[in-house]
Amino acid sequence: MLKLIGEYEKQEVIFIANRKRNGRIVFYVTDAEEQLIKEKMEVANISNREAFLRKMIFDGYILRLDLSDVRKMISLLSNATNNLNQIAKKANETGSIYENDVKAIQAHYDKLWEQSDLILRSISKL
Repeated sequence: MLKLIGEYEKQEVIFIANRKRNGRIVFYVTDAEEQLIKEKMEVANISNREAFLRKMIFDGYILRLDLSDVRKMISLLSNATNNLNQIAKKANETGSIYENDVKAIQAHYDKLWEQSDLILRSISKL
């Protein structure tokens, strides 16, 4: 290791032979941001902060997903499932089902397919 004094009196520059990365980037974070970085490093199972930051800069993606369409679809699915269960219960009790019940469940499934199509189109744009 070879130590040289930089342009400024108090700045010490260290050169290491055969070092691949000689460029340096410095930035500051708040305590909360530093804690968030540490938490994300733990989740990623990466203990080297510099390696983690390089990985995020070069390979990372930032996604902000609006899941309101998915929540709506889950609600529609829940309604359709409840209707189907009620129809099955009536059919078991009476031995027959009503045309209005079948139309209601068909309408719910049509809404489900429309919502599914909307979600898939949104995802395909990512």
